[in-house]
Amino acid sequence: MVTEAEQQEVITMRDLIVTQNITLDGVIEATDGWFAPADTEDLEDLGEEIRRQREAADAFLVGRRTFEDMRGFWPLQTDDQTGITDYLNTVAKYVVSSTLQDPQWEPTTVLRGPVPVDIQALKEEQGKDIVATGSISLVHELIAADLVDEYRLFVYPTVLGHGRRLFADDSATRQLSLVQTLPFKSGIVLLRYRANY
Repeated sequence: MVTEAEQQEVITMRDLIVTQNITLDGVIEATDGWFAPADTEDLEDLGEEIRRQREAADAFLVGRRTFEDMRGFWPLQTDDQTGITDYLNTVAKYVVSSTLQDPQWEPTTVLRGPVPVDIQALKEEQGKDIVATGSISLVHELIAADLVDEYRLFVYPTVLGHGRRLFADDSATRQLSLVQTLPFKSGIVLLRYRANY
């Protein structure tokens, strides 16, 4: 029988969402340059979905290298019409690093590890979704620790043939449940999968 305390924990547990741009052949890191949709003229529907997802999240989780790359770009944007700059400047950011001292981009909390303990504690706090993006090594660690609740994959109609992939070569077999398929005018398709633990 489930106790009232256990019911409350289920109700308040936050979801950890891994959101990635991904090619048809599973690459999420393009070592020879990024990939873009064939049709870049009409991305309005894609932008609307990204905005909707931002509104459902109040925590942004990244590794140190991704954090530093983003910190060196987004706060400097002065004419961003997408809303990404405003979101990243105000959202609670969590960066996993044993070496970063002063994040220099508020509001940011540095998580020193161990990663599974820090992320489980973050999931147990009150709040909306926690989104992890980029940060391939961190994402591999989150997957291995069974901490990911949902995968949101923006599949680009591109094949690269090389580059790091969402799931590490030594990943355990996983069964995921497809909960949404959403095509965009550009040819990009959003696939949402829930983890089955």
